[in-house]
Amino acid sequence: QTLLVEMPRTLTGFAPLGYVLLVMMGAGLAERVGLLQAAIGGLVRAAPSRLLTPMVLLIGLASNQAADSGIVILPPLAAAAFAASGRHPVAGIAAAFSACIASFAGNPLPGQFDALILGLSEPAARLIDPQWTVNLAGDWWFTLVGGLVFLPVGWWVTDAIVEPRLGPWTTARTSGTSKEEAPHARGLLWAGLAAIGVMVLWAALALSPGGPLIDHTVSGPERWTPFFRSLVAGFFVLFLASGIAYGAASGAITSHRDIVRLCSESMAGMASYIVLAFAAAHFIAMFNWSNLGEILAIHGAEALRASGLPIPLLLVSVTVLTAALDLFIGSASAKWAALAPVLVPMLMLLGVSPEATTAAYRMGDSTVNMASPLMPYFGLVLAYARRWKPAMGVGGLAAAVLPYSAAFIVVAVLLTGTWSAIEAPTGPGAPFHYVAPSRG
Repeated sequence: QTLLVEMPRTLTGFAPLGYVLLVMMGAGLAERVGLLQAAIGGLVRAAPSRLLTPMVLLIGLASNQAADSGIVILPPLAAAAFAASGRHPVAGIAAAFSACIASFAGNPLPGQFDALILGLSEPAARLIDPQWTVNLAGDWWFTLVGGLVFLPVGWWVTDAIVEPRLGPWTTARTSGTSKEEAPHARGLLWAGLAAIGVMVLWAALALSPGGPLIDHTVSGPERWTPFFRSLVAGFFVLFLASGIAYGAASGAITSHRDIVRLCSESMAGMASYIVLAFAAAHFIAMFNWSNLGEILAIHGAEALRASGLPIPLLLVSVTVLTAALDLFIGSASAKWAALAPVLVPMLMLLGVSPEATTAAYRMGDSTVNMASPLMPYFGLVLAYARRWKPAMGVGGLAAAVLPYSAAFIVVAVLLTGTWSAIEAPTGPGAPFHYVAPSRG
């Protein structure tokens, strides 16, 4: 009865749906006017030859802000840049693709993926604590350190393993890719000014006397709760303002009707996610209504306590389990929608915060996906590689990215274990330990 009667409310009340659709409305506009492509392409072209590898990796790790756009845009640009420098273009493709996947757990700033994954953690955490709310920056420190570690490791793998295996690039042809137009300099300037304006606005709302994004009734880190919870809206405004500024300067936006059309197209592209959200919302809701999630969490926590395994080893096990599932399920959100209702409350009962459990999951999801042919974008990246090496097949591309996968899984295990051992906060306002609220 509850399933059928509450079905509309279950879907519309699913927290990640609002987070993701809001951010994507702005990010989709920025993508469709060409801002994201221009920014990524400009950064690749500006990289000096000796710093080309770390520049490609850095842009790939930062591509988390552009959702899947980085996977689509960066590999062919990296291939052209490597070829122009006399280096093997497939090495550029492998580095770019691997970095874009690693950005799920190694990125400098919170973004759309944080809203998606931590949004899925929220209803799972509420199986234990109905008052728990998502913090978009809850994994920020963890992912920032992950990116700082992935960057030199990926640099070494590219220059010491992958590129030497591919051999020297001796073909002078350039017909493998079409020339990209130079980024619209005026549009990028306007977009940058708009982005700075939004950041200044948010800083003023939080730091000015009596600012509305600070809770003045409490002290300590809890004062910043409104600010962190406003970051979803902040990223929406940031992408929207930058996209409109770039579109107006480049001619892609000439009136408010263009803004409405581009935002509508962005929402149309989210249709598949809405279907996934429908399934995930009801899956988690039925866990809640039946108390099955709480029962599994309690029994699982008891079994884990009885096993005597330390918390660091438990979180490393989450990372390894996720990496193994990457071979069969490419979608990060689909895996976490199934795992979160069990893992998050189970580890909360052992004193581990939802943010820490989510961070361990993200580390595992960032290591094996690039080498799995079941990854949705694997075929697209293979098509890019065949432009430069027509004989390359599935095995060839998998072999090119496998060294990254092996190196990143080692990094993931070591980072997750070390972070758990020192029990460091995973982000601002996100302590490692979960403490149940007092009940009076």
